[in-house]
Amino acid sequence: MQRILVIDDDPAVTSLLKRGLSYEGFAVELAESGETGLALARDRPPDVVILDIMMPRLNGLDVLKRLRAADPRLPVLFLTAKDAPADQVQGLEAGADDYVVKPFTFEVLLARVRVLLRRQQEERPPTLHFSDLTLDTGTHVVRRGQRQIALTSLEFKLLHELLMHPQQVLSKEVLLDRVWGYDFGGNANVVEVYVKQLRQKLEAEGETRLIQTVRGVGYALREE
Repeated sequence: MQRILVIDDDPAVTSLLKRGLSYEGFAVELAESGETGLALARDRPPDVVILDIMMPRLNGLDVLKRLRAADPRLPVLFLTAKDAPADQVQGLEAGADDYVVKPFTFEVLLARVRVLLRRQQEERPPTLHFSDLTLDTGTHVVRRGQRQIALTSLEFKLLHELLMHPQQVLSKEVLLDRVWGYDFGGNANVVEVYVKQLRQKLEAEGETRLIQTVRGVGYALREE
């Protein structure tokens, strides 16, 4: 299930999007402020962000800048009442992937969201890199430097998820949802077990640790 984060301080808009996008099979999270949205994006990375520009305290342009700093590839769609051509140019030049003006038609917005998700899938690099770690999504070959590492399917999926969000902290709940699936009925400690196994394989020849524990939050792919 793909996750959509809506950051907008208008409850009428967020209620409509929650209802409509959920009906279309998406997992939808709502944030009424830029600060809350950034916290949700950090704790549970979304697949797409729908973002208002005119919000108190932290406006949409500032939120976009911080989202981009954390994940340059995250699709972001501005949904805003700022309809002047100059506003649209400013939003797109700031890094938004699309721009929809309020009032809007839900079917049009849905089509735009699906295009962004499809584009993200098509543009996803076949090989992911972090430090001296590489993961080939086509051949499922994982290496530290020149050393090839044999992983189980779940270890591969877990490492792939971490590599898709380098530097970001992913909670156990997010990893359970994305690696094991929403219908997984096991113990959340399974994440700790698999992280330990991954570390043993990635550090088998004395390599530096790349999977860091962020106490009370989760795990992040970072250099020490």
